[in-house]
Amino acid sequence: MEVECGALQASPGNEAHLHGFRTELIGPDGARTGLYLHTSPEFAAKKLLAAGETKIFEFARVFRNRERGALHHPEFTMLEWYRTGAPYRTLFADCAHILRAAAGAAGVTDLSWRGKTANPFVEPETITVAEAFEQFAGIDLLSVLDDRDGFAALARDAGIRVAEDDVWADIFSRVLVEKIEPNLGIGRATVLCEYPSSEAALARKATDPRVAERFELYVCGVEVANGFGELTDPNEQRARFLSEMDEKQRVYGERYPLDEDFLAALPHMPEACGCALGFDRLVMLATGAQTIEQVLWTPVP
Repeated sequence: MEVECGALQASPGNEAHLHGFRTELIGPDGARTGLYLHTSPEFAAKKLLAAGETKIFEFARVFRNRERGALHHPEFTMLEWYRTGAPYRTLFADCAHILRAAAGAAGVTDLSWRGKTANPFVEPETITVAEAFEQFAGIDLLSVLDDRDGFAALARDAGIRVAEDDVWADIFSRVLVEKIEPNLGIGRATVLCEYPSSEAALARKATDPRVAERFELYVCGVEVANGFGELTDPNEQRARFLSEMDEKQRVYGERYPLDEDFLAALPHMPEACGCALGFDRLVMLATGAQTIEQVLWTPVP
């Protein structure tokens, strides 16, 4: 079922490096309430799952501050969908089907970006984050999950610059961007799965609790989609949000409120999986555009 979630929310999301646009609601009595434009329809969509919806999707206009470049824009379209009662690997097949549909709609046999191509009619490869770190960076990631200094040493050996004040997550992101991502989705799409649990704030843990049911879809080195087996434990979710906001406070000097209605809905939400796909990036890949603004009708000035 197609749904339409409200763009004005109590919280824009509680990930450390995600930045929202703040606005203000003024009531008829002049009372002022701080609100945010949503960075994703996720919180609202999960409230709908808690209320009884089972399979939903939305082409949502979403807003993210501090993001602009060839692959980023402050306002963009996100295709987000959820399935209750389905394992999160079901989303892998969903993503593969969407790639084929996009290529068919555009009348192309390959998706492309800046000289790289991928055949959307071939099944995506699947590789775990640990396997990718070993293959492309020579790093045994699972051995240093709780060892920042050990991870830093391995990253430096792989040619990654590490600053003294970098935390574990900073090093992880830098290795991922510099060593892993450029090698993904070449020739065919890649599903990168089983992220460290610390890097999956909204995902439930996998059978191996060191990793979580999170994946990202890559095409031509471009991250196109991000999916989860959804976390439904409100206490664990609150703790993760607070940890993320502590990190946001440390790095950016600000924090966002928690959406208490969302946390209250989690105990009523059935087991589910969900995925967010950057629709404009998909259009880029299907049309051969070089930048995201080339596929937007009216880019932000």
